[in-house]
Amino acid sequence: MIKLFRGLLVVVLCCAATLVAADEKNILVTSGSDRATPIAVVPFGWQGGAVLPEDMAEIVSNDLRNSGYYSPIPKQNMISLPTQASEVIFRDWKALNAQYVMVGNIVPAGGRLQIQYALFNVATEQQVLTGNVSGTNDQLRDMAHYIADQSFEKLTGIKGAFSTRMLYVTAERFSENNTRFTLQRSDYDGARAVTLLQSREPILSPRFAPDGKRIAYVSFEQKRPRIFVQHIDTGRREQITNFEGLNGAPAWSPDGSKLAFVLSKDGNPEIYVMNLASRALNRVTNDSSIDTEPFFGKDGSTIYFTSDRGGKPQIYKTNISGGGAERVTFIGNYNANPKLSADEKTLVMIHRQDGFTNFKVAVQDLARGSVKILTDSNLDESPTVAPNGTMVIYATRQQGRGVLMLVSINGRVRLPLPTAQGEVREPSWSPYLN
Repeated sequence: MIKLFRGLLVVVLCCAATLVAADEKNILVTSGSDRATPIAVVPFGWQGGAVLPEDMAEIVSNDLRNSGYYSPIPKQNMISLPTQASEVIFRDWKALNAQYVMVGNIVPAGGRLQIQYALFNVATEQQVLTGNVSGTNDQLRDMAHYIADQSFEKLTGIKGAFSTRMLYVTAERFSENNTRFTLQRSDYDGARAVTLLQSREPILSPRFAPDGKRIAYVSFEQKRPRIFVQHIDTGRREQITNFEGLNGAPAWSPDGSKLAFVLSKDGNPEIYVMNLASRALNRVTNDSSIDTEPFFGKDGSTIYFTSDRGGKPQIYKTNISGGGAERVTFIGNYNANPKLSADEKTLVMIHRQDGFTNFKVAVQDLARGSVKILTDSNLDESPTVAPNGTMVIYATRQQGRGVLMLVSINGRVRLPLPTAQGEVREPSWSPYLN
């Protein structure tokens, strides 16, 4: 079934309710031709006995690949396997056209692991990064993500986002009237998932607070949609809304002091903003159309949202103090669920081209107005952007099952993320956590 607004209609259906021509500068881009930089992450040396539970080099390699900037050389193609700087033979890596090579060594010490690593520019034969990190066996993934973060920032000047986390919801149906909904938190790549909440009623729209310590989400545990805030470490929950009708689509302000959300208490779904300290409520939009899916700009005053006020779902922006709304998207007959890159130069959205029925993740250059389609699936929804703006995770369907996919913002990488059984949906990327 085609959804009117990909996120809003889920809530509306659960409530049993139904919910300018393009400027000449706007163009649609469907593919790119640039290539990622070849890099070799050599298997790290291990000076202990038993096999380690994680392959650190593989995790680092996957992280760099997922960014879309780098193309790791497969281990089976490597001519040599150095584990420290003195063992690197640069002609081996020049023969493989590698532009960078990383080596590392893991040593057990007093119940902990000491990891030394180094990164080299193959063409200049110069070391560009060296470092060390320590931790326990259980922290191998953390240390690998840390190394990937350090390497990515050194090479690109962009802070790495591999040590971040992700929220998502799974739905496991056991019988017609027995479905279990679970709110999960995992590494950004789907590993190490832990349960934050389980319910027999739907959980929707989980969102990390800017401090990374709280989350907001919609729960139907009272048989009606209500917004809750939960502290991750303690599990303490607080109900934020209890209005008649729709209560949905929470979005945090950049400083974490406010929540924007959608209420239908006065008739149509409209955007509201609540000050969490005082609980003062401010209505932002006032239109006969459906306004939904708010997302704050980094100034804390601008809100992007989806509306059908022009006849079809498109993205608009307005100030939280109210006033007129400015249309942002013009290409395609459907644009919804807006998210912004960290530099606010790129708008990420769910997009449908004119004449097509498929929904895809796309990005719009806000300065030029050009749109580029990132995905090759066809029922995409709920995009969420890495805090450094290099990757997007979204929900889609594969072989009849709801799954999560990762795509790099430059479109070079598209891959499914490993998640729990059941229907998987509603991903949300954390902010930087360190």
